[in-house]
Amino acid sequence: MSDAPEVEKWLDHVRSSLEDGSFVRITLSGCRGSDHSLKQILVRRVKLGAGERLSFVYRHETRDVTKHFPHRQGVGLLRNLAGGDFRHAHLFTTRRMIELERRDGRHPRIIESKPVHTTAPSMEHDRRRNRSIDPGDAPWLQGLGVTTTDGQVCKGMEAKFRQIGRFVELLQHLLAPVKTRRVEPDTSSNHPFTLVDMGCGKGYLTFAACDWLRRSGRFDFKIRGIEARAELVDLCNRVAEASVFSQLRFETGTIAGIQLERVDVLVALHACDTATDDAIAKGIAANASLILVSPCCHKELRPRLRPPTVLAGALRHGILRERQAEFVTDALRAALLEWAGYDTKVFEFVSTEHTSKNLMIAATRSPRRFDREMSALRVRQLAGFYGIKSQRLANQLDFDLAASQA
Repeated sequence: MSDAPEVEKWLDHVRSSLEDGSFVRITLSGCRGSDHSLKQILVRRVKLGAGERLSFVYRHETRDVTKHFPHRQGVGLLRNLAGGDFRHAHLFTTRRMIELERRDGRHPRIIESKPVHTTAPSMEHDRRRNRSIDPGDAPWLQGLGVTTTDGQVCKGMEAKFRQIGRFVELLQHLLAPVKTRRVEPDTSSNHPFTLVDMGCGKGYLTFAACDWLRRSGRFDFKIRGIEARAELVDLCNRVAEASVFSQLRFETGTIAGIQLERVDVLVALHACDTATDDAIAKGIAANASLILVSPCCHKELRPRLRPPTVLAGALRHGILRERQAEFVTDALRAALLEWAGYDTKVFEFVSTEHTSKNLMIAATRSPRRFDREMSALRVRQLAGFYGIKSQRLANQLDFDLAASQA
């Protein structure tokens, strides 16, 4: 019991911060207990219908488990956890950060330092739960420079944060009919639910997908982020490790060069020009249940467009010709996806105040039987109207656009 005085001193700080309102959160790390899958425990205050509680989030390798306790019971639980099972117990308050450090073979010690939070977070549990991403409870946002150390959205990153939230909302909606299937560990298959984000950049949306899947209670999933810039891959892997996102891994590669064997969800946002076509083709080949693309830089078809005479005068203007190329390219992609057996939706992803490249194509593999010949006819009629005889996605799908064009 030689450790008891330091543990009790640390618990006194916990009680005081709860009483005076300076409590922000507690992080327990460095687990040395019997459950080797347990990586962290996060503790915060919440208001429930039964009153104020301490919320314990047990962060395992493949799942999060949340439990709520009254203050007295929660502090008693902390005595056992901080006093035995964990090497590090960090108490964050608005006044200071207080760590209880326990090293093997050494007497525990308390380390005090300056606060990293200036205000206590809201305890409104229901409101926080209804947000797609809580900036105060997503450390990866801080690692990527979206939020500050006290959980506030950084100046200039408000639009990016809204985009992240919108993406999660879309996933929730679009995955509902897909049925991610394995919400419990699947012992009959070696294939976890897999999402691949191609050309993921700094990984904002890749992390958001991982965060949402964990919080949704899914056990068996894997996320791959593919990015050509090695420095971004290194950064994202460091943040993923620090966030204990063991299901998330970033790899250096290109959309055209990456190999995919099996994919449930394929994402490619703002892939330049024909890289979007490469991503769609790989998603179809991998039998993806959901394909999400937000096209960018529609260069391929613009010089090839041969519009009918009635449109020639209007399309002498460069800006109108550019927009026409965007429309035709994405309409052709949607039509080809439908021919390949997908139900497609084309819609505005985010507000144009964030980016002008805000169109999204969402394709869900259709369970319905469809008329493949009629779908092929619609593709060729669209291509023929603009005199298009070749296009990247059509070529990759071995679809002859000119088969019935005179």
